[in-house]
Amino acid sequence: MHVEGIKRMVDRQLEHGKKEEEVKRQEIAELFKERARVHITVYGKVHGVFFRDYAKKTADGMQITGWVKNTDDTVEIVAEGDKICLRQFIVMCQQGSPLAKVEKVDYEWEEYTGKFNDFYINY
Repeated sequence: MHVEGIKRMVDRQLEHGKKEEEVKRQEIAELFKERARVHITVYGKVHGVFFRDYAKKTADGMQITGWVKNTDDTVEIVAEGDKICLRQFIVMCQQGSPLAKVEKVDYEWEEYTGKFNDFYINY
Protein backbone atom coordinates (compact mmCIF):
# COMPACT_ATOMS: atom_id res chain seq x y z
CA MET A 1 0.00 0.00 0.00
CA HIS A 2 2.79 2.41 0.92
CA VAL A 3 4.63 1.74 -2.37
CA GLU A 4 1.50 2.59 -4.41
CA GLY A 5 1.22 5.97 -2.66
CA ILE A 6 4.84 6.79 -3.42
CA LYS A 7 4.35 5.74 -7.06
CA ARG A 8 1.30 8.02 -7.41
CA MET A 9 3.23 10.89 -5.86
CA VAL A 10 6.18 10.40 -8.24
CA ASP A 11 3.79 10.17 -11.22
CA ARG A 12 2.11 13.44 -10.19
CA GLN A 13 5.48 15.16 -9.85
CA LEU A 14 6.57 13.92 -13.27
CA GLU A 15 3.30 15.12 -14.83
CA HIS A 16 3.68 18.50 -13.14
CA GLY A 17 7.27 18.72 -14.43
CA LYS A 18 6.11 17.99 -17.98
CA LYS A 19 3.48 20.75 -17.74
CA GLU A 20 6.08 23.24 -16.46
CA GLU A 21 8.42 22.22 -19.27
CA GLU A 22 5.69 22.81 -21.88
CA VAL A 23 4.89 26.25 -20.44
CA LYS A 24 8.59 27.19 -20.61
CA ARG A 25 8.84 25.89 -24.18
CA GLN A 26 5.84 28.01 -25.20
CA GLU A 27 7.27 31.09 -23.48
CA ILE A 28 10.58 30.66 -25.31
CA ALA A 29 8.81 30.12 -28.66
CA GLU A 30 6.81 33.31 -28.04
CA LEU A 31 10.04 35.26 -27.53
CA PHE A 32 11.37 34.20 -30.92
CA LYS A 33 8.24 34.81 -33.00
CA GLU A 34 8.81 37.30 -35.77
CA ARG A 35 6.25 40.03 -35.29
CA ALA A 36 5.21 42.14 -38.24
CA ARG A 37 2.60 44.54 -39.56
CA VAL A 38 1.01 44.37 -42.98
CA HIS A 39 -1.16 46.89 -44.83
CA ILE A 40 -3.56 45.08 -47.18
CA THR A 41 -5.87 46.37 -49.92
CA VAL A 42 -8.44 43.96 -51.34
CA TYR A 43 -10.00 44.67 -54.77
CA GLY A 44 -13.06 43.16 -56.42
CA LYS A 45 -16.61 42.53 -55.24
CA VAL A 46 -15.79 42.98 -51.58
CA HIS A 47 -18.58 45.30 -50.36
CA GLY A 48 -21.91 43.93 -49.17
CA VAL A 49 -20.57 40.35 -49.05
CA PHE A 50 -19.57 40.17 -45.35
CA PHE A 51 -15.88 40.54 -46.20
CA ARG A 52 -15.11 42.69 -43.14
CA ASP A 53 -16.83 40.19 -40.83
CA TYR A 54 -14.93 37.36 -42.56
CA ALA A 55 -11.63 39.24 -42.05
CA LYS A 56 -12.39 39.88 -38.37
CA LYS A 57 -13.34 36.28 -37.63
CA THR A 58 -10.27 35.02 -39.52
CA ALA A 59 -7.96 37.45 -37.70
CA ASP A 60 -9.45 36.60 -34.31
CA GLY A 61 -8.86 32.91 -34.96
CA MET A 62 -5.22 33.58 -35.83
CA GLN A 63 -4.49 35.95 -32.91
CA ILE A 64 -3.99 38.85 -35.30
CA THR A 65 -4.73 42.39 -34.19
CA GLY A 66 -5.59 45.50 -36.22
CA TRP A 67 -8.58 46.68 -38.19
CA VAL A 68 -10.55 46.32 -41.43
CA LYS A 69 -12.67 48.95 -43.19
CA ASN A 70 -14.46 49.60 -46.46
CA THR A 71 -13.07 52.36 -48.66
CA ASP A 72 -14.85 53.69 -51.77
CA ASP A 73 -14.25 50.53 -53.81
CA THR A 74 -11.86 48.32 -51.82
CA VAL A 75 -11.39 46.85 -48.36
CA GLU A 76 -8.40 48.15 -46.41
CA ILE A 77 -6.78 46.15 -43.61
CA VAL A 78 -3.97 46.88 -41.18
CA ALA A 79 -2.94 43.74 -39.31
CA GLU A 80 -0.25 42.89 -36.78
CA GLY A 81 0.96 39.62 -35.35
CA ASP A 82 3.19 36.67 -36.02
CA LYS A 83 4.55 36.95 -39.58
CA ILE A 84 3.68 33.33 -40.42
CA CYS A 85 0.08 33.93 -39.32
CA LEU A 86 -0.04 37.18 -41.31
CA ARG A 87 1.07 35.32 -44.46
CA GLN A 88 -1.78 32.84 -43.92
CA PHE A 89 -4.15 35.76 -43.32
CA ILE A 90 -3.16 37.31 -46.67
CA VAL A 91 -3.98 34.00 -48.39
CA MET A 92 -7.37 33.96 -46.63
CA CYS A 93 -7.98 37.52 -47.88
CA GLN A 94 -7.17 36.37 -51.42
CA GLN A 95 -9.80 33.64 -51.06
CA GLY A 96 -12.32 36.06 -49.56
CA SER A 97 -15.67 35.48 -47.92
CA PRO A 98 -18.03 33.00 -49.63
CA LEU A 99 -19.94 35.75 -51.48
CA ALA A 100 -16.89 37.87 -52.38
CA LYS A 101 -15.16 37.89 -55.74
CA VAL A 102 -11.59 38.98 -55.00
CA GLU A 103 -9.77 40.22 -58.08
CA LYS A 104 -6.50 41.35 -56.50
CA VAL A 105 -4.82 41.77 -53.12
CA ASP A 106 -1.99 44.25 -52.63
CA TYR A 107 0.01 44.23 -49.42
CA GLU A 108 2.99 45.99 -47.96
CA TRP A 109 5.01 44.85 -44.95
CA GLU A 110 5.57 47.47 -42.27
CA GLU A 111 7.27 47.76 -38.88
CA TYR A 112 5.42 46.07 -36.01
CA THR A 113 4.04 48.61 -33.51
CA GLY A 114 2.07 46.57 -30.96
CA LYS A 115 -0.55 49.32 -31.13
CA PHE A 116 -3.63 47.07 -31.18
CA ASN A 117 -5.21 44.90 -28.49
CA ASP A 118 -7.68 43.16 -30.79
CA PHE A 119 -8.98 43.15 -34.35
CA TYR A 120 -11.96 45.37 -35.07
CA ILE A 121 -14.14 46.63 -37.89
CA ASN A 122 -13.46 50.30 -38.50
CA TYR A 123 -16.48 52.25 -39.76
